Amino acid sequence: MPAAEILTIGTEILLGDIVDTNSQYLARQLREAGIDLYYTSTVGDNEGRIAEAVRHALTRSQILICTGGLGPTVDDVTREGIARALDVQLEFKEELWQQIQERFARFNRKPTENNKRQAYLPAGAQVLENAVGTAPAFLVERSESVIISLPGVPGEMTYILEHGVKPYLEKRFGSGAVIRTRVLHIAGVGESQIDERIADLEKLSNPTVGLAAHSGVVDVRLTAKAENVDRAKEMLGELEIQARERMGDWVYGADEETLGRSVLNEVAAREKWLAVIEKGLDGAVIKALTAQGNAFVGGEILNTSVETVPLKELTQQYAKEVNADLVLGVELRTGEKKHELEIAILGLKQEHYFPLSYGGHILAAPEWAANLALSILRRELLKERSEGSKSTSDVSSSPAGTLKT
Repeated sequence: MPAAEILTIGTEILLGDIVDTNSQYLARQLREAGIDLYYTSTVGDNEGRIAEAVRHALTRSQILICTGGLGPTVDDVTREGIARALDVQLEFKEELWQQIQERFARFNRKPTENNKRQAYLPAGAQVLENAVGTAPAFLVERSESVIISLPGVPGEMTYILEHGVKPYLEKRFGSGAVIRTRVLHIAGVGESQIDERIADLEKLSNPTVGLAAHSGVVDVRLTAKAENVDRAKEMLGELEIQARERMGDWVYGADEETLGRSVLNEVAAREKWLAVIEKGLDGAVIKALTAQGNAFVGGEILNTSVETVPLKELTQQYAKEVNADLVLGVELRTGEKKHELEIAILGLKQEHYFPLSYGGHILAAPEWAANLALSILRRELLKERSEGSKSTSDVSSSPAGTLKT
């Protein structure tokens, strides 16, 4: 199967007015079809730059999928840009103009004169029927390559991809290989620590392993490419076993599993209930736990302007007020260069208190703090279950306290 490339077209994307969700959707669809995607790019509504981007893409990719710029207005110049890249003229297609008029008629409307622009396509182009909108999609074959131009409206794009593009690609290039992925989630451990344990796995060519760091969480992405789904799943399964053996309890879940759900599963397994009191995180911990399991009884968000009371004391007071077996207290104090985080856990065999620091960006601090607090609670729950109570209260530091991600 040849390699593909995605080109999203629209000045509004470059200006940050809208988020490009089309590339994400297309990437996933190409992955499901077993088609390698090596490049994605964005260009504004400029005929010359569109032509340049298309020419460049054709030097390295056999399948180019473009989205956007197929409307009727003056700044919709994708058709012109592709024609210019291929050094051909636009051709008026009477049958396409008839289809456009028929679509408008369904809504008791008449197309304006500028809608006629949509009936012009690059010479040699094949029409891809758009049954859910008025912007005609098309494809143009060139030697071993193909340019596919789809509307930028997500609903129209997804329909045409499913009903027109995917059947075309399979017919022309064959079914090819199958690509499947699985993502393991880790919290409370730095990316470098994980790398030390699985560095050799990251050097594999197929299946592959990659790391992606977020605020207090690291994703380990496993990808396998095979001749069929069963073989791809088998390869992923074997690799996952190796990865989990290396990382152990660091892994709290996979794919759509969340840290909040993992924590509440541990709480529920002990037939306990968890409550949270937090300050300075804008409710980040409570949000992470809400709707993730029945073992969460709720929490309280304290205003940062409330009279300063030590977190340990606040958590102890709150524990007396709520009907919960476990109470997690979290306080984040942000500064210009360093942010201070305190975590208190009551209800285990021993009380736990963790003063930590964070040197990352202030905007990422609440999410980082919430993930770290939950990962520490999960760690202590696992430790108590497997080893008994070996921890001591008033711990002054933790490896997780050095996280900068």
